[in-house]
Amino acid sequence: MSFSNSKTELEEEVISLEDLIGTYNIILYNDDVNTFDWVIDSLVDLCDHTPEQAEQCALLVHYKGKCQVKSGSYNDLKPICEALLDRGLSAKLED
Repeated sequence: MSFSNSKTELEEEVISLEDLIGTYNIILYNDDVNTFDWVIDSLVDLCDHTPEQAEQCALLVHYKGKCQVKSGSYNDLKPICEALLDRGLSAKLED
C-alpha cells in the first residue's frame, strides 16, 4: 500500500465519521425578560446573523415560542449556545 492510498483511505474515514456525527441546532426560546433589541444584537454578535435575519428570528421566537437560529457541528455550536445563555437568553443545543 502506498502513502497516497493511506491518505485517501483516511480521508474517506473522516468523511464517514462526519456523516455519522450529524448536524446540531441551537434553538432559541421565548421569554418575558429580554427585549427584541437585545435578542437581535445577540444573534448578530454570536450567530453571525444579518440584522434582518436576527429580527426575523426574534419575531418567530416571540410569536411561535422558539426558533432554530444556527446549525452546525456540536463543537462549533456549544460555545455559541453557552454565550447566548450567558447573555440571559433561553437557548438549547439539540441534535
